[in-house]
Amino acid sequence: MKALHMIRISLLAGIVLALACGGPDAALSGDQSAETDFPVPSIDWSPERYVAYRTPTPLEVDGRLDEPAWEAASWTADFVDIEGSARQDPRFRTRAKMLWDDARLYVAAELEEPHVWGRLVERDAVIFYDNDFEIFIDPDGDTHQYYELEVNALGTVWDLLLVKPYRDGGPAINGWYVRDLEAAVWVDGTLNQPVDQDRGWTVEFAIPWAALAEAAHRPSPPEPGDQWRVNFSRVQWRTDTADGAYVVLRDTLPGRTRPEDNWVWSPQGLINMHYPEMWGLVQFAASEVGIGNEAFEERSEDRARWYLREVYYAERRWYARHGRYSADADALGLDTPNLEGFVGSLMLDATPTLFEARLRDTLGGILRISQDGRIW
Repeated sequence: MKALHMIRISLLAGIVLALACGGPDAALSGDQSAETDFPVPSIDWSPERYVAYRTPTPLEVDGRLDEPAWEAASWTADFVDIEGSARQDPRFRTRAKMLWDDARLYVAAELEEPHVWGRLVERDAVIFYDNDFEIFIDPDGDTHQYYELEVNALGTVWDLLLVKPYRDGGPAINGWYVRDLEAAVWVDGTLNQPVDQDRGWTVEFAIPWAALAEAAHRPSPPEPGDQWRVNFSRVQWRTDTADGAYVVLRDTLPGRTRPEDNWVWSPQGLINMHYPEMWGLVQFAASEVGIGNEAFEERSEDRARWYLREVYYAERRWYARHGRYSADADALGLDTPNLEGFVGSLMLDATPTLFEARLRDTLGGILRISQDGRIW
């Protein structure tokens, strides 16, 4: 995640980074100069799905995941490379679970790791400089005003509110603080001891709905059946040892494009977690875990949203090449597909610096997207 990571740092610290690709402090191929093009996912839109069930009692957050509710909850699919199946499978297994009650969203993860280490101990430090686990949540799916939480093996947390994705101007609000957040880590092995081999570490979060309600723009806690956009990421650095301690390897290896690995639940199709439209979909069930068996409900609006996102990509690329937006769908190479629940053709208006694309549903409602990437 070098591209998004280094953009974070420049925004949070007010430093302009102008570095070439290839090293850990460089911008990545996923964040090319707007003078040449606008990066888009290299994979088809096919987000992972998960049904999160209710826990009958509040969970004790200790990182161990040994309570009956956690044991009954299903794991997500194993994480894959952030760019998708075209890249090598992750070296170590990662998977996650979710539960909820009226007070909190619970997230757990299991990270296979033969050498568990961590260095950062200050809250809101740049946690991905250690191996970490990351949570991304966009309650209303408009790709704006979403949340990011990170934790390392020491249990050090970084919580952020993103006003917009970095591609749309950001910024990240580092001062956003999740009141009453609970996070814990349990290490199956020995932390920061290179002389032996560990089995891994597990992570457990309890995130209050009251905090997520701040920018949810929808019920929080959710209503049963509601769907939120969520993704999980794992940053994994390659290491060596020196003087009895772990040392991060920052030079790229032959054939590699980045020094760290980025493994995710729902692949992004580029090395950038801040494309929320590519995140997974989580449906909140009314049933208690281990009792209910609710199917994930596919919704035609999601396919329409994706089509409008493709319009956004086309407009951003047109602007990168021509210095203006276009109101000509044909020039952009766009056709309106046959979208269930929507009627008519794409409506597209543009000025040199603004655009808005719209679709009309069968009830007369309008779904739209504009140049800042928000879809509503």
